[in-house]
Amino acid sequence: MGLTLLLCVFAGAVVVGLPVAFAMGIAAGVAFWYEGFPALITVQRTLGGIDVQSLLAIPFFVFAGEIMLHGGIARRLVRLASALVGHFKGGLAMVNIFSSMLFGGISGSAVADISALGSILVPVMKERGYRPDFAVNVTVTSSIAGIVIPPSHNMIIFAVVAGSGISVSGLFLAGVIPGILMCCSLAVAAYILSVKHNYPAEPFPGWGTVARASAEAIPGFMTAVIIVGGTLSGIFTVTESGAFGAIYAVILTSVFYRSLSWKSFITAVAGTVRTTSMVMILIAFAGAFAYLLAFYQVPAKLSAALVTVSENPIIILLMINIILLILGMIMDMAALILICTPIFLPIAIGLGMDPTQFGIMMLMNLGLGLCTPPVGTCLFVGCAVGKIRIEEALKSIWPFYLAMFSALILVTYVPAISLWLPSILAN
Repeated sequence: MGLTLLLCVFAGAVVVGLPVAFAMGIAAGVAFWYEGFPALITVQRTLGGIDVQSLLAIPFFVFAGEIMLHGGIARRLVRLASALVGHFKGGLAMVNIFSSMLFGGISGSAVADISALGSILVPVMKERGYRPDFAVNVTVTSSIAGIVIPPSHNMIIFAVVAGSGISVSGLFLAGVIPGILMCCSLAVAAYILSVKHNYPAEPFPGWGTVARASAEAIPGFMTAVIIVGGTLSGIFTVTESGAFGAIYAVILTSVFYRSLSWKSFITAVAGTVRTTSMVMILIAFAGAFAYLLAFYQVPAKLSAALVTVSENPIIILLMINIILLILGMIMDMAALILICTPIFLPIAIGLGMDPTQFGIMMLMNLGLGLCTPPVGTCLFVGCAVGKIRIEEALKSIWPFYLAMFSALILVTYVPAISLWLPSILAN
């Protein structure tokens, strides 16, 4: 009865339009009251979720990404990508995808990727004869690279929820090859569609232009190197790496590039405060919600239910992916990481899957959910940037869904894709 009450209150709160964080908080509060827990325990379980030192890195990661977003780094990365891959068939689509791969490694945010790169590339693609829905779909789906390619604050959330045995630096390394694989899969889909619709290739600008574009873009890309390299080398903790990365981003954009105005700085600070507040509130209430799921033995019951369907690890992992995909269509990514990790991680470990591999699989899966209706944040933002209706984008986005799902399946069933790089560099 308690579990039914928890889930029904949560579902009802979401249906009436409450934010997911508050829906979880209200549902958890009602369930604690029903079970007769003292109010002190309710508060402790809520605040305990954010009493984790690693979470201090999140505001620094977000701030560094905001500074890069408002400091003109995106345009320099676009110029580099254009010089390198613009001469392929459907060149601007390739530029879009490759720019997302570079910018995602700096900002760690899919929405920031769409806002920064979409506003630059989508209008240009339209002018060059690309269909508006194609331009938006390329932008939306490639933005997920920011979630998988480090640094990513979602990796920190997963590491905190998964427990002390999960290394953030290991997750950073594990996300590199899957992120590149996903972008390459999207590039193949974009190339095939470009050939079909005879989209143009841009002229190759020459190696001198490539060299100049690289010289302009590399200092910006060093933000990611500082954050990830500092963590992997052991020189900094994750939090310290985030802090130094943010400081470097401010100095780079305000002193070296001189592209960060005071107004843009204030906007970046406000965006950081808003995003961090949302994440911390979500983590706090999700901690109480997850405690109740464990109290009601949901992970064990769900594991038993999956085993009754099949004992084949391949089938069970496929079912987990399908469940995550469905949930990703209707709920926010961070909330699902907090709720689903305690449920599905023990099942995956029981099947012999490495926790780090499961983390990358989950991030890719839920990233795909950001591109799907009805709650696909990236899809909404991309359509707003491209000034088209969601229905128009959905009619032609399926080849990109197929490309992303193919990459997800490879990461799920081929451990080396996510674990090879950590195995040779983590130590």
